[in-house]
Amino acid sequence: MAPEDILPEELLERLRSRAAGYDQENRFFHEDLQDLADAGYLKVFVPEADGGRGLGLEAVAELQRRLATAAPATALAVNMHLVWTGVAHAMSARGDDSLDFVLKEAGRGEIFAFGISEAGNDSMLFDSATVARPLPDGSYSFTGRKIFTSLSRGWTRLGTFGKDADARNGEGELVFGFLRRDEPGHETLDDWNTLGMRASASNTTLLTDAVIPAERIFRKLPVGPNKDLLIFAIFACFETLLAAVYTGLAERAFALAVDNVKRRVSAKYGGRSFALDPDIRWKIADAAMAMDGMLPQLSAIARDVDRMVDHGPQWFAKLVGLKSRATENARYVVDLAIRVSGGSSYFRGSELERLYRDVLAGIFHPSNDESAHNTVASAWLGPLEA
Repeated sequence: MAPEDILPEELLERLRSRAAGYDQENRFFHEDLQDLADAGYLKVFVPEADGGRGLGLEAVAELQRRLATAAPATALAVNMHLVWTGVAHAMSARGDDSLDFVLKEAGRGEIFAFGISEAGNDSMLFDSATVARPLPDGSYSFTGRKIFTSLSRGWTRLGTFGKDADARNGEGELVFGFLRRDEPGHETLDDWNTLGMRASASNTTLLTDAVIPAERIFRKLPVGPNKDLLIFAIFACFETLLAAVYTGLAERAFALAVDNVKRRVSAKYGGRSFALDPDIRWKIADAAMAMDGMLPQLSAIARDVDRMVDHGPQWFAKLVGLKSRATENARYVVDLAIRVSGGSSYFRGSELERLYRDVLAGIFHPSNDESAHNTVASAWLGPLEA
């Protein structure tokens, strides 16, 4: 199935037409979300038997690239739903059905968000400052503060985790579960007023004795790095789909740059097009080569996840390297696009001005540049000695 069958040009243009208004008003993308839901976009990972498209990561990454060319903030927020459904898809393909209920609920229209990040917690999935307290009936109550909760205004299911510090003989245990929106104990703060990616509504979520019943607790893992399939699946889907969004953003910036260069004329050169300027041509070529290097890497990594290729200890290095390269390349391409497009791109309301702000969010997503380099170095050189 071709991407344009799921995301037709007419729908893309409708999403693109709203992006500037969402950004200026700092408003959640309710209309975009409804349009995407109506198009079946939120069910792309869901098996056909459950009402979805049954696609793999490579196909979904291509769709997210396409969506991000029209509405990067919408694509970034939708990513969080696609991460959880992608994780469930990847685990099911590997024989683990513990998250099959996610796919079935997504098939019925539920929307999943990612309540994982915490301020100051650079251990990410390997530790948590959120308290997970076991209750007699097997449920857990969660108390903590989750930041960058994209889709905060639209989720019906929040995937989150916390730490039961007393478990495993006091060594601690990380407990993962899904909170329903209609259950008490959660609050969305009105604190999302950012430089870019404003429509994503990645507000802070406060959890205060939020109870997740036993049947929605799906994993308990030791504190610290481990090789559990859940961790691999989250890294694989999160990093790959992030890379897809920022690659799509860069593609749009590059297309605008080419159009702008062809349109602009130089008084210095007697009204000739800037497309004939050697320095401008060099910058366009440099941006094109940066894009050419990104696209095959994105497709190859996503395809390897789908085909269950065994990269062994190199898997995490490949995934964080993909995310780091994509976000850094996107910043480089957008910067070149601004440079060749002239002063008009500096004004508020310019699409390039918005992309210039949006692309900066890439440096804050895990794995950040420092963490990614540490992961890659450890894969090749071994971990640092204590």
